[in-house]
Amino acid sequence: MADAKRTNGRDRLDDMMTGLARGRVALGVAALVAPKLTVKAMGIGGGTDPGRDYIVRAFGAREIALGAGYLLSRDESGRRLWGRLGLAVDSLDLVAGLKTRPGLPLWVTAGAVGVAGSAAALGAAKVASDLTG
Repeated sequence: MADAKRTNGRDRLDDMMTGLARGRVALGVAALVAPKLTVKAMGIGGGTDPGRDYIVRAFGAREIALGAGYLLSRDESGRRLWGRLGLAVDSLDLVAGLKTRPGLPLWVTAGAVGVAGSAAALGAAKVASDLTG
């Protein structure tokens, strides 16, 4: 019975990681196609800023690469690798969000830290699940 629960738990975790990967691709496409709208939705600026738009597009490319890498992996070892890369990136995003708090409104920081922290927690759960078999 314990094995069935573990399998179901692992399946749910895999489903959540797949959802995260799809979300990464969607966010990445939005950032590439409409960087001004993306930053406006995130509450981190408006108007014209070519430098900011470049960085947002680079962020979008990173998200597409992480999401597509996970989704296109043909075996479990590939998904483990992409899951770990996502965990590393999300953990660094979490730290970056906390470090920028003094310069951003609280709701912006809370949103960024909440998203990055949730993704990092999911990635950590997946890595832990992979390591414990």
